[in-house]
Amino acid sequence: MDRTPTLKQLRYFAALADARHYRIAAERVGISQPSLSLQISNLEEILRLELVERGRSGAVLTPVGREVLVRARRIVEEVSALVEISDTLKTGMSGTIKLGSTPTLGPYILPNVVRLLHARFPALKLFIRDGAPRDLLEDLQAGVHDIILTQLPVQSGDVVVRRLFREPLQLAVARDHALSTNDNVVDRDLAGEDILNLSSAFTLHSQIVALCREVGANLRQDYEGTSLDALRQMAAMDMGLAFLPSLYVRSEVPIDDGDVHVLPFRQGSFTRSVGLAWRKTSGNQEGFEKLTEIIRSVVRSDFKGLVSVET
Repeated sequence: MDRTPTLKQLRYFAALADARHYRIAAERVGISQPSLSLQISNLEEILRLELVERGRSGAVLTPVGREVLVRARRIVEEVSALVEISDTLKTGMSGTIKLGSTPTLGPYILPNVVRLLHARFPALKLFIRDGAPRDLLEDLQAGVHDIILTQLPVQSGDVVVRRLFREPLQLAVARDHALSTNDNVVDRDLAGEDILNLSSAFTLHSQIVALCREVGANLRQDYEGTSLDALRQMAAMDMGLAFLPSLYVRSEVPIDDGDVHVLPFRQGSFTRSVGLAWRKTSGNQEGFEKLTEIIRSVVRSDFKGLVSVET
């Protein structure tokens, strides 16, 4: 005989303990009194214990019955909690999500996203880890990250990609550079100029390489920056010109007394595309789609006029 009690039996036993009468307990759980009595008897037979003293005054738990009741209640409560949390987990916005983000993006948009997520989904835990785009994709495929926030394109057929927004890249020059007095920089202004760049681990690297070839600028290859801060500081010392994302500029470069002068390039039409990516085999597709819409809503409300939403 299977010695595993059913959840129904444990519920009926807890109901009987509360009511202390078979008829009242049966009414509360919506079954007949004989059916309730049979289930309690079956539970006693499975556990090989006498749980209830039966008498004219009703049902009284035996000492071992009281011990079993404590565990029965705990099991029933845990199962009820499991059902409740499953409803939340189905939304994909609870539990833990491991988010990888490039350092040229995360610090400037994620604080706004995290505030909104915490307000709407307090049960959600977001573990954020920075990394270069090339490493982020490898770690995503290896399961280190559940989802990544990165510059596009992402070259992999194994992931789902959702575009979020386009971000203009602005030109940073030393404050005493000849271009610092321009209202806007165009392609011919860059001919022969030295351009600073991030390392090839960043998607932005190849974008700047292609631009230098297009406009006839000189790409400095003797030094590649490891961060946007490094590029800005070298530009401030007139070691070359640097393209900086608009979100970074807004956060880190003072308008009036910054160490560099920041100019629009091509009237703001030189941009990078930013998006989310996750594995096609992920079990949280619904949650990631919801996260996509939340980030887009943050962009619309908090960064209007600075970046443009993509769908």
